Amino acid sequence: MQYGVSGNMHDPAQVFENREQAGKELAKAIGPCEDEECVVLAIPRGGVVVGYVVAESLALPLDVVVPRKIPAPNQPELAIGAVASWGDNELMIDERSVRILGVTEDYITRESQRQLDEVTRRLIAYRGTTDPPDVRGKLVILVDDGIATGYTTLAAIAAMRRLGAESITLAVPVGPPESLETLRPRVDRLICLRTPSPFMAVGYWYWDFEQVSDDDVIELLRKARSIETR
Repeated sequence: MQYGVSGNMHDPAQVFENREQAGKELAKAIGPCEDEECVVLAIPRGGVVVGYVVAESLALPLDVVVPRKIPAPNQPELAIGAVASWGDNELMIDERSVRILGVTEDYITRESQRQLDEVTRRLIAYRGTTDPPDVRGKLVILVDDGIATGYTTLAAIAAMRRLGAESITLAVPVGPPESLETLRPRVDRLICLRTPSPFMAVGYWYWDFEQVSDDDVIELLRKARSIETR
């Protein structure tokens, strides 16, 4: 496991200028991948901006894995779990939150399917296909622009494991220590540049955290493919 600098919300030195700067710092922390079977998998949308910079800096191919959080009833910002593309769509559920909030199994089933429908839409829009990338036996570098609860990241990791990734490096610019500790046993290597406490939110640690659109993701993936085929 590799953690970066700890800090607090009063320290402006902890804040990234933007996702591009975060990607450059992250690429340096990851270092060169000596194995030819190495690929960057980014989590849309914001993670693709960071992932593109990492892939370009390390001369690696770029693709996406699409996890989606399962929101609590009438509380869209509160995650009670997550599901991802591929990997048999394994659900990651926060049983404690489900119990406290009294969330029904029927709700989880319906909401999971709704999120999987959105996963399919994004995969078609971003990649033109729902077929998974070939990661069997490969070294996967899983990138996002930050981690909050970690449930979408857990779902993405589970998908990569089910697809046969040989090893997974989770690389993110920022995340809370408690979420990182939950994720650490699930991956082979963990890199996080900032571990502030209190954490607040991912966007709090970027001066520029502009929303990333589907078109932005599509363009970055197109650029990555054009670089790869040169």
